[in-house]
Amino acid sequence: MDVAAPDGGMADGKAKVGDYMTREVATVSPDATVEEVSRRIVESDEHNGYPVCDGRRVEGFVSARDLLLEGPDEPIFKVMSQDLIVAHPDMKVDDAARVILRSGIQKLPVVDDAGNLVGIITNTDVIRSQIERATPEKVGKLMRTLESIHDTEVEQTRREVSLDDLTPTQGKVYADELEGRTYELERGLAEPLVVIDCAPNSEGEDLLLADGHHRVMAADRIDLDEMDAYVILVDEDVNLGMAETAEKEGLETLEDIDVVDYARHPLVETTKRLQ
Repeated sequence: MDVAAPDGGMADGKAKVGDYMTREVATVSPDATVEEVSRRIVESDEHNGYPVCDGRRVEGFVSARDLLLEGPDEPIFKVMSQDLIVAHPDMKVDDAARVILRSGIQKLPVVDDAGNLVGIITNTDVIRSQIERATPEKVGKLMRTLESIHDTEVEQTRREVSLDDLTPTQGKVYADELEGRTYELERGLAEPLVVIDCAPNSEGEDLLLADGHHRVMAADRIDLDEMDAYVILVDEDVNLGMAETAEKEGLETLEDIDVVDYARHPLVETTKRLQ
């Protein structure tokens, strides 16, 4: 068993495997039979293979391909792959992505220092970790841009904001990304929003959503009322271009955002007709 840890493998302030892995992992016993595991794969909508565990310790991995041409009563420990790659929860997600890409596998079991299974990270989890991430660098760049364009000084704080107080600045989100953001929110993995407070000294809230439209729509889908946010405080006399754009496009609340599903995109339908 090889523990994947390229470039040291330990995260230093960056996204870790432990932040994005699935913790509830379906496994099979080494003593299970080919017939039993084959039936589980056929009846599952999500799994084409399972980590093989003796208790919590990972002994191997069995895929649907490993089961081909094997007798139904053959025990899994005789057909499973034992030379597998595993990750550590403190490994950088970027490093896990390199391992997945280079090895051609879709899933990495995640083990602790004792070799016990603590989760699994998939290529889908890696993709989700890279989409719409709010980082201090992103927030700082936006602050510098606002100061440069409007010749003013801005400040930044971090707090919970009400979704009802947000004015969107983009008119559409994509259904596939929305699924990913919902997945993260349900597991407590969502990044903070980036919000601009255009009237920090007034009693009411005047909050422009600068980054995080998919996260907000996902939160609204699962009935969350508030979200964590980086809030950039801008003098109320500054006229922001994104505020004017939102007004021109008629964006006032989250209900004004359209969800685009590529499965119904006109170009996709055209491609199907041409086949």
